[in-house]
Amino acid sequence: MIPKILCILMICPLVVYSQRADPEQLEKGVNFIQVPAYSQEENTEILKLYDGLRVADVKDALDRIGLQDVGLVNPEIQAAWKDLKTLRHQFRGIALTVRYVPSNLPNRPEAKEDFESWEGHFYETYSSEAFVSIIKPGHVIVIDDVEEADIGSIGSYNILDWYARGALGVVTDAHARDTDEIAIEQVPLYFRGLGRGMRPGRNMLESINRPVSIGGVLVCPGDVVVADGDGVVVVPRRVAESVAAQAKKILDMDKDARRSLYKKLGKRLDKTVKK
Repeated sequence: MIPKILCILMICPLVVYSQRADPEQLEKGVNFIQVPAYSQEENTEILKLYDGLRVADVKDALDRIGLQDVGLVNPEIQAAWKDLKTLRHQFRGIALTVRYVPSNLPNRPEAKEDFESWEGHFYETYSSEAFVSIIKPGHVIVIDDVEEADIGSIGSYNILDWYARGALGVVTDAHARDTDEIAIEQVPLYFRGLGRGMRPGRNMLESINRPVSIGGVLVCPGDVVVADGDGVVVVPRRVAESVAAQAKKILDMDKDARRSLYKKLGKRLDKTVKK
């Protein structure tokens, strides 16, 4: 009999193109990992399964189904702010992926060229936010950016705009600026650290909704992203349902155990132990 874990992985494999592609195709460029498209209804149903689940629960569930070394984002990527009363810094969402790469274009206007015109042209032509047109409720914007450079690709205006369009939060392996205002706005942001420079002359938009690498983890569009005070974990979509089922059992057992201790100690029950 095939073990249940192997059945899960065999039924839902990572879909890739044959890597024995024709040389002519290779010269033109080939994307080997196929990226399925999911409907808004499918995404909504998946997210219902993750309601209230923590990073710890999800990581333990990944271990249980045989994916011990999958999904856990580098701990250097942490919440820009935390609210331990409302827990509004937490989210569970569907990945919308974006990739920026280093610019190899001039990083300043030509002589006598107006700076604002140059800046606007660079934003619009090379370093845009074209992905805003496809943001839907429940999305998490996952940005693979130039982590080595001091670039504040995310700021208080654009992150709030993405939030207003339905995004639950943002995860990036790079940097952000205006972090005081982002904390006041209470838009969830998980990032590597501070970046002060603007994008023009420093990075360029390379792709949208293609596989990206964030903190050592492969993130594909449609994957489930869970973030809280422990950091970020990414669940491959092919195992999202089985992971959620295991994580719910783990969370319920934890709540039961801690609730009994709360009662023993005379502590008032809070939202972390209530079902």
